[in-house]
Amino acid sequence: MSHLSELSYVHPSPTSPWGTYLSQVDRVVPYLGKLARWTETLKRPKRALIVDVPIEMDNGTIAHYEGYRVQHNLSRGPGKGGVRFHPEVTLEEVMALSAWMTVKCAAVNLPYGGAKGGIRVDPKKLSRNELEKVTRRYTSEIGLIIGPHSDIPAPDVNTNGQIMAWMMDTYSMNVGATATGVVTGKPIHLGGSLGRVKATGRGVFVTGREAARRMGLKLEGARVAVQGFGNVGSVAAELFAEAGAKVVAVQDHTGTLVNENGFDMKALIAFSQKEGGIAGFKDGEKVDNDAFWGVKCDILIPAALEGQITAARARQLTAKLVLEGANGPTVPEADDILAQRGVLVVPDVICNAGGVTVSYFEWVQDFSSFFWTEDEINQRLDRIMVGAFDHIWAKGEEHKIPLRTATYAVACERILIAREERGLYP
Repeated sequence: MSHLSELSYVHPSPTSPWGTYLSQVDRVVPYLGKLARWTETLKRPKRALIVDVPIEMDNGTIAHYEGYRVQHNLSRGPGKGGVRFHPEVTLEEVMALSAWMTVKCAAVNLPYGGAKGGIRVDPKKLSRNELEKVTRRYTSEIGLIIGPHSDIPAPDVNTNGQIMAWMMDTYSMNVGATATGVVTGKPIHLGGSLGRVKATGRGVFVTGREAARRMGLKLEGARVAVQGFGNVGSVAAELFAEAGAKVVAVQDHTGTLVNENGFDMKALIAFSQKEGGIAGFKDGEKVDNDAFWGVKCDILIPAALEGQITAARARQLTAKLVLEGANGPTVPEADDILAQRGVLVVPDVICNAGGVTVSYFEWVQDFSSFFWTEDEINQRLDRIMVGAFDHIWAKGEEHKIPLRTATYAVACERILIAREERGLYP
């Protein structure tokens, strides 16, 4: 790649989020046929906004936080993607997350492009009042480019329904009318959708169930290890346990627990929600964090942050099936090692697409002001995820390529056909 075609404002490494994404795009080019001439489109975000978020703290001082909103590609529809509040968020990370959203929406054939947002802040260090101020100021600053028909934020790491309510209210106040469709993942009373909170974890379970069936892995009695026990990891773990699997290892930011007989998921989830983490849960043995990667299991669910499965950890894993609940948890070198070892990886861009799928349902319901039951939502989610997974599996078989490359082949073809059909304006 010539130096001139690289972006001047980020400096990715091979294992950093944007570097990982670029290598994933390079791998799909041979399967794009004549659409390959548009590949460079995938390597450049359409729009990246960096904003200053100043607020007055409770003690009277003024604090400034750095905020971002990146719209990677809008060829197939308005931008869609979460907002994360984390002290380590960077422009490069948000770019990669927005690009993965582009691929994800296309993989499940939703009429969206990809976007993502973030603020460099540790929300645990803010009072509720300060958190509200940060959220509202950030929303006002990115208000230039978001909207129900242009870009629709949603919850991500350290954000939730309350933050979405503040974002929706701020945007509505600025435009002078209630605009419920500007964000998804809202509380039910404000136009939120039933089933949205558990949707991402449910999607991980559905794709995992389909993959396990195809590789002849019985869920009954299967050993599952889960990294990250937030919204995604805990819901996926609970659904696998309900299907008869045993969750034998769990890791979150507070530590790692192992239970050879399988955890009582309801008890562990209740404890974790009450205490803010799994540390101190009595019914499990505390082990060193690094030991997590060597725990004997059939299914591994990385559902924390990106870059967790390194080359070294990929060699340690005992799982036959990896379900990427998080975005970008596997670095490219680790992907190759897992492929050589015959480990099936269901990639993030299909595995965790349940969240954006139910976000889409929420957005549609907001426009029609007509709401579906939770059963209807779960059935529709199941149908879309299974259909998308079938299509991707067939593409993988056809070209004898890993599921990640197959997902990119399906998604990037849809994105670039849209780009080509729309043409370049002006």
